Amino acid sequence: MNPLHGKPRRIARLTSAAAALVMATSLAACSGSSSGGGSSSDDPLRISIASDVVSLDPQLQGDLTSMSVADNIFDTLTVRDADNKLSPGLATKWEQVDPLTWRFTIRTGVKFQNGEALDANAVAYSINRLLDPATKSPIVELVNVKQAKAVDATTVDFQMKTPDPVIPAKVSLFGGVIVPPKYIEEKGADGFAQHPVGSGPYEFVSRKRDNEIVLKANPTYWGSKPKIKNVVFKVMPTPASAVAALQSGEVDIITGVTKDAMNQLGSGGDTKVQSKPGIRTYTVNMDTRTDGPLSKKEVRTALNYAVDAPTLIKTVMAGDAKRTATMIPEGVFGLDPSVKPFEHDPAKAKQLLADAGYPKGFSTTISASSVDSSLVQAISGQLAEVGVKAKVRLIDPVTAKSEIITLNGRKDGGMYLFANSGWTLDATSFTQSVLKSDRRSSRWSNDTADKLVTTEETSVDSDERKKAFSDLQKLLVEESPYVYLFAINNTYATRSNIDWTMPVTGIFALSSASRK
Repeated sequence: MNPLHGKPRRIARLTSAAAALVMATSLAACSGSSSGGGSSSDDPLRISIASDVVSLDPQLQGDLTSMSVADNIFDTLTVRDADNKLSPGLATKWEQVDPLTWRFTIRTGVKFQNGEALDANAVAYSINRLLDPATKSPIVELVNVKQAKAVDATTVDFQMKTPDPVIPAKVSLFGGVIVPPKYIEEKGADGFAQHPVGSGPYEFVSRKRDNEIVLKANPTYWGSKPKIKNVVFKVMPTPASAVAALQSGEVDIITGVTKDAMNQLGSGGDTKVQSKPGIRTYTVNMDTRTDGPLSKKEVRTALNYAVDAPTLIKTVMAGDAKRTATMIPEGVFGLDPSVKPFEHDPAKAKQLLADAGYPKGFSTTISASSVDSSLVQAISGQLAEVGVKAKVRLIDPVTAKSEIITLNGRKDGGMYLFANSGWTLDATSFTQSVLKSDRRSSRWSNDTADKLVTTEETSVDSDERKKAFSDLQKLLVEESPYVYLFAINNTYATRSNIDWTMPVTGIFALSSASRK
């Protein structure tokens, strides 16, 4: 309801903590160390990603790594400023004109990198393309939008199926990316994905699949010009290699710094290590629908008592995480601080298992991305202490991403460790894909939960939404469809001459990064 004006300030946006970012010297004309001295704005900023992007079409990806690359090439309707406040992006103001209409005023004079005008028609095209079932987009943020309509050259209306109070925040990333209609019609969807064109601070140059993505500064960018002209994302799945590359001066930034990496890097010298509170929250998804142990509430509750999250935080996460009662962390709208986490109580876990008919425990599986190997192995070990033999199934990060967004149809009677990040800073982002029975990563069917999710997603009454979130969190503890763990800190390390700060959202744009 509050129109916002002014020029956006793009914040430093960073990929997920599971993705270790390190850059390699990939631009032939700009190779060499960035350890200081003779470096210039032409030297590439070198970052690693633990896995390749799912797609360079921003509407065909739904993970933080892919979005972080896309965020440098494309613009969104709204952005988060340096204080995490929602600010103007391509939209200079917005308002809810009635319960079923959100109106956005579009910035004038903006062009795509191919010279095509970015106006209200382009915005309406982008939103409608995202919503079109033929696009097969995994992005779910705009599920409540019926269609977008250009009112005039600078005004777009989102016509809603049901009210959605979080729409302005939802178009700050995935749902708000604007793409060029004429270019896509000319090149086709495949051509667009191979050579994307946006309106952002960087232009796409090249991609070597599972190797690197190269970008260069957009000379006609409408906003603040990038301080570093060239960027290379280098796919580097092994954190140890990323750390070694940072130490040698081959790379400029790594994120998701593990305990061992921190010890290896130390402090001072040519590198800097930092850890700041984050909102990326780890849980263990359980298949509650398949007949077996996990379909029983007593068993799921037992597993929450069996897992010692504080010890995991101390040992595996090196203290760089904060315990959560459910999948909703501190710092977001909707958190009920009166809902407390499970205490570690192996005896109670064993008793609940016995009451459920499993006095000697049972066998199951727990899947996870290989980047979370240490964490999932530790969880499996803790479950074994109460008789639950959870065989670890490690998979590569790309496969993990694909499986996570299709868990709804996965019936294996097992568990899945994964993390979710709520970049809207509203609890909806932490629940939208994983709780309601028809959502992509949900393996839980509960009518009460479905109704509460509908209320918090559609009510325009702030107090009503808070109550729905509170009731939902109490139900999540009572029914335990997940094992709840923690929200991880944003940990990262840079060469000492790189200047930028990671925000709480864990997503970043590189245009604000600079060299000293």
